[in-house]
Amino acid sequence: MNQRLLWRGAKTLAPINPRGDPTSPLEVYSGTGVFVGYASLFNMRDQTGDVVMPGAFTKSLKKRGPENIRMLFQHDPAEPVGTWIDIIETPKGLYVRGRLDTNVQRGRELKSLLECGAIDGLSIGFKTVRAAQDRINKSRKLQEIDLWEISLVTFPMLDGARVSGTQAMINKFIPIQMQGEPHGLYNPT
Repeated sequence: MNQRLLWRGAKTLAPINPRGDPTSPLEVYSGTGVFVGYASLFNMRDQTGDVVMPGAFTKSLKKRGPENIRMLFQHDPAEPVGTWIDIIETPKGLYVRGRLDTNVQRGRELKSLLECGAIDGLSIGFKTVRAAQDRINKSRKLQEIDLWEISLVTFPMLDGARVSGTQAMINKFIPIQMQGEPHGLYNPT
């Protein structure tokens, strides 16, 4: 991600992700249960051979909106764990901002696991509406998807859908938009 953090008193921007991996999609707003990331990345092959194409989510997002797309744990419909605040298609992929429900036990557990880095994946649950076979690359290009849910998972099918870092003290930062990302973290003081 191109997001950066400016710590109080610092003169320069420092990367959120210590690994320097620009495709790491998820960051936790520590202490709040709110997290952001990319649930899917465009034009990247997952472990099943699926490649989500830009625009694949457009109709589904327009029809459902984030309030009607469930946040689950491990794709289990008996394990809703929070709600989605934003789900946005960007040139990079499917950007999400969600809030874990810390009033339920699993939400509290996941908040803790995200913050310590024990769980770090996102995965989409969908019905394929329109796809094309790519025989040369032996993949399926998903051109239109009916998105039902996005799950926090231990092992995502798309390797790029992983935690990029945690933030130790949310009160040191304020959210703003930075460098083409829908949301960023920055402290102007």
